[in-house]
Amino acid sequence: MELNRRSCSRFRSRGIRLRRSGSSAMPSSSSETLTASRVDCGGGGGGGGGVACAGADNASVANFKLNESTFLASLMPKKEIRADRFLEAHPDYDGRGVVIAIFDSGFDPSAAGLHVTSDGKPKVLDVIDCTGSGDIDTSTVVKANEDGLIRGASGAPLVVNSSWKNPTGEWRVGCKLVYQLFTDDLTSRVKKERRKIWDEKNQEEIAKAVKILYDFDQKHSKVDDTKLKKTREDLQSRVDFLKKQADKYEDKGPVIDAVVWHDGEVWRVALDTQSLEEDPDCGKLADFSPLTNYRHRKYGVFSRLDACSFVTNVYDEGKVLSIVTDSSPHGTHVAGIATAHHPEEYLLNGVAPGAQIISCKIGDSRLGSMETGTGLTRALIAALEHNCDLVNMSYGEATLLPDYGRFVDLVTEAVNKRRLVFVSSAGNNGPALTTVGAPGGTTSSIIGVGAYVSPAMAAGAHSVVEPPSEGLEYTWSSRGPTSDGDLGVCISAPGGAVAPVPTWTLQRRMLMNGTSMSSPSACGAIALLLSAMKAEGIPVSPYSVRRALENTSTPVGDLPEDKLTTGQGLMQVDKAYEYLKQFKDCPCVFYQIKVNLSGKTTPTSRGIYLREATTCRQSTEWTVQVDPKFHEGASNLKELVPFEECLELHSTDEGVVRVPDYLLLTHNGRSFNVVVDPTNLGDGVHYFEVYGIDCKAPQRGPLFRIPVTIIIPKTVANRPPVISFQQMSFVSGHIERRYMEVPLGATWAEATIRTSGFDTTRRFYIDTLQLCPLRRPIKWEDAATFASPSAKSFAFPVVSGQTMELAIEFHGIGINKEELILDGSEAPIKVEAEALLASEKLVPVAVLNKIRVPYQPVDAQLKTLSTGRDRLLSGKQILALTLTYKFKLEDAAEVKPYIPLLNNRIYDNKFESQFYMISDANKRVYAMGDVYPESSKLPKGEYKLQLYLRHENVQLLEKLKQLTVFIERNMGEIRLNLHSEPDGPVTGNGVFKSSVLMPGVKEAFYLGPPTKDKLPKNTPQGSVLVGEISYGKLSFDDKEGKNPKDNPVSYPISFVVPPKKPDEDKKAVSSTNSCKSVSERLEQEVRDTKIKFLGNLKQETEEERSEWKKLCACLKSEYPSYTPLLAKILEGLLSRSEGGDKISHHEEIIDAANEVVRSVDVDELARFLLDKSEPEDEEAENLKKKMEMTRDQLAEALYQKGLAMARIENLKGEKEDEGSCQKDKFEENFKELTKWVDVKSSKFGTLTVLREKRLSRLGTALKVLDELIQNENETANKKLYELKLGLLEELGWSHLVTYEKQWMQVRFPTSLPLF
Repeated sequence: MELNRRSCSRFRSRGIRLRRSGSSAMPSSSSETLTASRVDCGGGGGGGGGVACAGADNASVANFKLNESTFLASLMPKKEIRADRFLEAHPDYDGRGVVIAIFDSGFDPSAAGLHVTSDGKPKVLDVIDCTGSGDIDTSTVVKANEDGLIRGASGAPLVVNSSWKNPTGEWRVGCKLVYQLFTDDLTSRVKKERRKIWDEKNQEEIAKAVKILYDFDQKHSKVDDTKLKKTREDLQSRVDFLKKQADKYEDKGPVIDAVVWHDGEVWRVALDTQSLEEDPDCGKLADFSPLTNYRHRKYGVFSRLDACSFVTNVYDEGKVLSIVTDSSPHGTHVAGIATAHHPEEYLLNGVAPGAQIISCKIGDSRLGSMETGTGLTRALIAALEHNCDLVNMSYGEATLLPDYGRFVDLVTEAVNKRRLVFVSSAGNNGPALTTVGAPGGTTSSIIGVGAYVSPAMAAGAHSVVEPPSEGLEYTWSSRGPTSDGDLGVCISAPGGAVAPVPTWTLQRRMLMNGTSMSSPSACGAIALLLSAMKAEGIPVSPYSVRRALENTSTPVGDLPEDKLTTGQGLMQVDKAYEYLKQFKDCPCVFYQIKVNLSGKTTPTSRGIYLREATTCRQSTEWTVQVDPKFHEGASNLKELVPFEECLELHSTDEGVVRVPDYLLLTHNGRSFNVVVDPTNLGDGVHYFEVYGIDCKAPQRGPLFRIPVTIIIPKTVANRPPVISFQQMSFVSGHIERRYMEVPLGATWAEATIRTSGFDTTRRFYIDTLQLCPLRRPIKWEDAATFASPSAKSFAFPVVSGQTMELAIEFHGIGINKEELILDGSEAPIKVEAEALLASEKLVPVAVLNKIRVPYQPVDAQLKTLSTGRDRLLSGKQILALTLTYKFKLEDAAEVKPYIPLLNNRIYDNKFESQFYMISDANKRVYAMGDVYPESSKLPKGEYKLQLYLRHENVQLLEKLKQLTVFIERNMGEIRLNLHSEPDGPVTGNGVFKSSVLMPGVKEAFYLGPPTKDKLPKNTPQGSVLVGEISYGKLSFDDKEGKNPKDNPVSYPISFVVPPKKPDEDKKAVSSTNSCKSVSERLEQEVRDTKIKFLGNLKQETEEERSEWKKLCACLKSEYPSYTPLLAKILEGLLSRSEGGDKISHHEEIIDAANEVVRSVDVDELARFLLDKSEPEDEEAENLKKKMEMTRDQLAEALYQKGLAMARIENLKGEKEDEGSCQKDKFEENFKELTKWVDVKSSKFGTLTVLREKRLSRLGTALKVLDELIQNENETANKKLYELKLGLLEELGWSHLVTYEKQWMQVRFPTSLPLF
């Protein structure tokens, strides 16, 4: 185990984590700076630790002063990599002729310094959203009427500009909620501004409503009349309703309408953004200056309020519109570091102001800027399509396997085939070793860049009073080696800058630091080299560029192991330029290294990494295979056959690493053996290299390097296992590492830190890290502030046998099964526990708290994607598989999809997408996600989950057509019982609570399954209840940990839900039926079958409706006044579309309802329902059910009749006088309904609302309607919200009308969004 402590540093980046710590992908930067210390623990096999202390009084202080020019230069550092010196000597080699693809969070084309290059060319060649987060479905085609009016996708009428050329007359429409295009920060700012305006309008309406109520009270001092009481209640309801709106306000954002058309030459785009503007004359579609694909260099701004720039691209022959915005300021900042050009202040220029860029957005706005496989693949396709020379990618995350995965394969292919130079950030997870992220730090074909800070940067950009005396790597910059022994970090570059940011941030520049900043700094420097080589006609390749960078870098630090932090050192542009010129005629070769332990073919690694104590106690022999790799298309006769190099092999320490003297290398490769003898090394980390030198041209430097990293952990031999490190001294930013071999049997460690000797508080960061096969590094981290003297204790899990006053005490309870699976039977699981280190208290606690229900797809759609953005370098078209799952929630719950095959892997995954959407029957999307699903709160109802998978191999996608998805949700805790006897779960005897384990003595207990009564209701067979079990407790904490997570280490447990008990046989014949003759029963069955048949008939065409009417007439003549038949006829009329003569349709409903009412003997029904006695026999029970059904049919008929009467009145556009016959009929019908049901209930409340509206009591109507909506248990009812909208319009509350219309787009979108 590696343990690192770092003291407080005056400048520190903490990485922008976009999902959850340790598992989510992220841009490798932060705009934060902190005064902080850090302690890092990393290890596996050997362990180590480090500590650094805060306080400038202990620091080495440099005599460093800035003037204005050096201060400005420090904001955009170039001197450190000698780019300034290079540009002074070669001003025309400033990136001209070089195109860089920026794979990032997007780009703002209005940002300062990113408009033109130094030689006047457009800076940005293209801006692309590769994620699909800005895609809008524009497949719907409409045509304008004679007034130039079209209906937008949102339903809004839009006026088309008559000057727009559209030969076909076809306008494609779509819409989008604008907040889906904004970042969270921008959305928050816009929401605050909009809320302020909305509050003002709401207060104005409240004041008006209060005044009307006050005037009414003044006019009517006594309100005795019923009608006046109702009127006052209505006025009060209006006031109350308006007041409540402020508490219920939730801004989901305006909807923008998009219109796409072809003008005969190109696709054009216009947006209607009136919903974003306060001025009704602003944002109109007709006033929009049409855009086309960004390659034509035009962009728009949504509104003055947001100041957010956007570009558009049209795909699939106009069927898809992509609106491109950035998902964070990160991408613009990165582009500025690499290429910004400020003619008015050259010191703020990026490294390569002459270079051009394309922006490829890989940070998905739907996922808070996390990258997706789809975005990564499309970005690479775009870079190749634009013939880019370079890629910069300042994104990454931890990975299970280095140099593995679909995206890694595609990048390697592009580098080898198209000579693309790919540069990426190493990550911000240092200072522990083996923290480099994928893809930048783990991929052989990518140049991974660490973050360096100079004294000038510290003093200038970070405003540090007392900067370090010399340059060093940022403490948080990720370190190598990779888990398979490769160096990880290739080179280092300045890791902080003040660079351009998007206009919507309301500032021009911002300080950010991270390896996200060092990567574009290096990328810009490489652009200078490519610019020079192109100008001088010297061919270059990614292989020669990388070798030039590595062999000319300036080392940072004096120790060999510093290379694990900085790579080969700080890159130097001028020296790399001279190197490339000097060795331009040398072969362009990449030396692929494969290392195996002699005698074994697996695993294969790229270096030698000895980390575990057992591997460091003896000499080992390794076989190294060196394979020269030429670019695809290299000539067999001119390049491959003549290739022959006589190499002199060297080791940086022959006493530890021994190699042969020479190697003759040909195109087919050679192998040689390496002997590593670590037995004489002391505790700690040791780094060596094996490298090959060209005998004929030794000045070329190493042609290949094989890293050899050896960590000798300190053995913890005493019992109980306690280890202490005394008298560690710290200065600001200092790192101390300690490595320990975790004793066998240990499962957690308890560490105590005691501090003394400083007069102000200091902040320390502590990290631990262990490595285990096929797992991401196991990392634990914490931060603590210490006064002097003081002490604090920590606890963290460890893996036994893996390397890890600090006084560290190891504890452990070994068990025979780490994951416990209860198979659904009554049988318990036997658990054997053992303390190997010292006596431990065994206090097992087991809890199940989540349920996972499995689902199979109900539909699987496989299609070939049609656009060029989904065609690979090989020419293969990517295919998409969309799987649809349906599930139902009986109650509101937080749910999370769980896909065991795919989740938690981006780069180390052979599939490039696992994007999902969860929507309801109204197509409202409640959740979206990808690699790292998150819990989302869903109301009760039915849902559809769609899962989107992509690959070019149809056979692979075919295998996933039956992919199982689990829906996980929380449930009430089920505490499992523990027993000392195997029959304990059945007998209830032998309860096990706790015990004291003695070293070397095993003790067993039984974990019982949950009892059937504790299982969640309606849980399907095959569902899995999951939770955790813990066995020990902290020695320094007296609390009894009732939750396994409260204890130092917990392990997963699961219970598979067994089959349910079969339903009891239903009685074949009821006693009622048994009393009837066979002929009577037959007649009844025939009648019911005919009615059922009637209900199943379609009425879609005129002919079908005619046949339905004939059958209705026939059945009515055969079974006159039979209420169930008449109710079924009414039901059939209600299911019919209202097309045609709507008044006649509603009159038919009234007639059918009247027939139902007349068929019921209401007096008999009323008498029966008044009798509240319980049925005494089955016959009485059946009669009760029949009468209740009749009541329901009667109430439904009265309800539908009332609705039809109200709708006829509305269609005729007139309201009858107070005493009119029609009014009496409506009121008569309503009063009749009140006799049978609660007219304010969710089923019948709509009629109450319509009645209040007819009586002009709009406030009361709103009150009732609001209660109906709030009491909805399932999917939202669109008709209720349309009724609410109509009431608000009638009241003239325009701000609420606008608000509700925006929510209508959320609750009832016209279609699901595109993937």
